[in-house]
Parts: sequence; structure tokens; C-alpha cells
Amino acid sequence: MVERTRFTLAEEDIPRAWYNISADLPVPQSPALHPGTHQPLGPADLAPLFPMALIMQEVSTEREIEIPDPVRELYKQYRPSPLVRARRLEKALDTPAHIYYKYEGGSPAGSHKPNTAIPQAFYNKEEGIKRIATETGAGQWGSALAHAGAMFGIEVKVYMVRASYDQKPYRRLMMETYGASVVASPSMDTAAGRAILAEHPNSTGSLGIAISEAVEDTVMRDDTHYSLGSVLNHVMLHQTVIGLESIKQMEIAGEEPDTIIACAGGGSNFAGISFPWLGLTFRGGRKYRIIAVEPEAAPSMTRGRYAYDYGDTAKMAPMVKMYTLGHDFIPEPIHAGGLRYHGMSPQVSLLKHEGFIEARSVHQRPCFEAGIQFARTEGLIPAPESTHAIRVAIDEALAAKASGEKKVILFNLSGHGYFDMTSYQRYLEGKLEDYEYPAEEVKHALESVEA
Repeated sequence: MVERTRFTLAEEDIPRAWYNISADLPVPQSPALHPGTHQPLGPADLAPLFPMALIMQEVSTEREIEIPDPVRELYKQYRPSPLVRARRLEKALDTPAHIYYKYEGGSPAGSHKPNTAIPQAFYNKEEGIKRIATETGAGQWGSALAHAGAMFGIEVKVYMVRASYDQKPYRRLMMETYGASVVASPSMDTAAGRAILAEHPNSTGSLGIAISEAVEDTVMRDDTHYSLGSVLNHVMLHQTVIGLESIKQMEIAGEEPDTIIACAGGGSNFAGISFPWLGLTFRGGRKYRIIAVEPEAAPSMTRGRYAYDYGDTAKMAPMVKMYTLGHDFIPEPIHAGGLRYHGMSPQVSLLKHEGFIEARSVHQRPCFEAGIQFARTEGLIPAPESTHAIRVAIDEALAAKASGEKKVILFNLSGHGYFDMTSYQRYLEGKLEDYEYPAEEVKHALESVEA
């Protein structure tokens, strides 16, 4: 009998409701604050930025929130996504560990991002919004929202972090093919961008800067809403389709994970895979080791401070309690552009602070080494962001080999790397650098963050 490697579900198995971890959190989440008054935000404060349906999801404590039928129909383009046992990687590592990965690279954007881009576009369309402004780091989120905008007939403006705008031209072209307008951030299109360029003409940008530009763009127009691809509660909510499917698929595989791993920049794909499993912990006492992996160049959870901070550089976005490196911090231009954010999702941060999850930071060269080993065994070229999860999954499998333990490891392969081949080229040519943690710069940036 041939052992199964791929575990798939049918269309009817696409979840009919998202899982809201707020219903089960053992410690209440601190409220978001108004960036000007520093008072707790109310729905009216967020109405200029988001449709009311998303605002209600942001503060909801209902365990399940129904997925609208038009959203599920578009999910059917690529969901359910497969769960795969990495047997060839296991053999190459000569490990007793069983390694599984949930592959999110089969979506139109090539990553997990459409899981939230589609519902965000849907709710904006329902509210009569004709235009959405957003930011993007590596371009995966911008690609996803551009696709969703095309599906619902909404104009999309994307502020793409300059480092990725230069490194990943095909991501920009993908967004433009879907009909989005894309500019490098910091740009001359906003006062926030012009101010940064006046002081730093050669700025490589950051997600904090790009968020400032997108928020400013939004508040200056009556026909525009803002859309965010990570960090906020409603984004974490939408991504839980990943973990909900993986629970069913691991049951089919006849195993339960000991360790669950995902890369983390703002927290969305990490939340997507881990939150439904954490729900089993909070409701039924089942225990898992859950590891969030971040880049050494932007290590918010491993080196940052747990405090209220602004979500953007210009201090226009709400303040949230999170692990942060300081809203003025600009990470080095690593190729995992989607992980170059100064902060972390408030929900993920709370879970880390309370000890329910672990965080680990890694350099980009060992990550690309792991990504290439994965490609040469499993046949898929992972996104630079996803290689962070692969690196730690391999490390955990090798630790199991050293100890003789038979562990079951589940990680989220959040996207493919076929638009990131210049990154692999630089690694293969020996030109990829590891950026050391810039302690002095972070110390300076944290000076503006209240303890």
C-alpha cells in the first residue's frame, strides 16, 4: 500500500465561517487608541477608513463569523488548499520527524493574501466604495488586493515599499495587469511621502511609511477606503480558513502536530495557521508548541518592546498594543519584504506576551539555504518570507533526529517564490547579505514609544 503524501478536501469543505480567537482569548486584548487623542477608538473613528462590517469584525467576540457566499465562491478559485507531507525532505534530513506543510501558493496572487483581500473588497463594494488605497511590502498583498479589486470592480491604489518596488518588478506588473495603480513609497503623491524624501532622498522605504501614505490618501478623498493586509483583528480572522482546513486535513492524515510553525511579519499567515489550533488549546486543553519566525533584520517579538505604538511612521494610523521596534524604525532592505514591519499583530503579540506562542528570529542566508533544499526535494520554490518557516521546520526536524524523538511538524508555506527569482539569484551568486540587528537604530526608534 502506497502511503499518501497529499491530503485534499472538496469545495464543500471550504469553511462556512471564520474562527474568531477573541472569543477564546484567556486575557482580554487592549483596545486600539485614537492616534490624536489616545482615547479608545469607537466605530465612528474608524468609519472613514473601513466599511462598518469590517469594523464590527474588528471588535467582535463571536467565535464564528459567517463567510458570505460571494466570498466563498471566489475562494473556490484556489481553496481548499492542499496539505502535503514532505516525505522527500524528511528523507534528505534523515529525520524521524513527520513534516507537513499547508500550501497557500496556489491562489491567483501566489500567496495566502487573497483570503482577506477578497472579503475586504466584498465588504467595501457592499458599502458603495469605488476606490481602495493600500500599501504593500513584497507585493503579495498588493497583488491580492489588485486581484480582488478586479473581481469586484473597485479601483486600487498601491503604495509599494521602494526596496521591493526595485527588487520585484514582476509583482508590480502583476498588480498593474489586474488594473491597480502602483507607486514606489515614499512617493511624491502624499505629504507624508514628500516629507520623508525631503529628509532621506534615497530612502528604501518601510511598511510604516507606506501605511502613512495610504492612510493619508484615504482621508483626503470621499470615495476611498483604506485596506490593510495584516496586523488588524479582522485580517487575522479571515486568514483562519488556513488553520480550519488544516485541522480537517491532519485528521485525514491520522496525525496531530506537536509543533506548528509560520513566518511572521505583521502576523496574518501565522495567525491563519495557528489560531484555530490555539482555539483547541483554549477550549479543550490540547497543547501544541507554536513558533512564529521573524527576520533578524526586523525582530519585533524577539528584540522589541510590548507597548502601545503607532501602526505607521507619520502617526496617522491607530495606536495598538503590540511588540514594536518603534514606528520610526526602518528595517534593512532584506528580500523578505513582507516581513519588514516594525510591529506585530496585537493578537499575536498578546499571545506571545502571555507565553502561548514562541518567537524566533533568523538571518536571510540560512533561510534561502533552507528554501533551496526544500525546492530540490519537494519541487516548490518558496517565497523568501516562507523560507523563514522552512528554516525553523528543518531545524526542529534535525533536533528530533538528534534526540531520536518522533515529532509531527506542521508549517505554513505561505506563498511561492516565482516572482522572487532575483533574490535566489543573489543567494546563488553569493551576493546576499545577512543584516545584523541594528541595536542603536532600534534604541533610537524606541525612544518615541511609551513603556
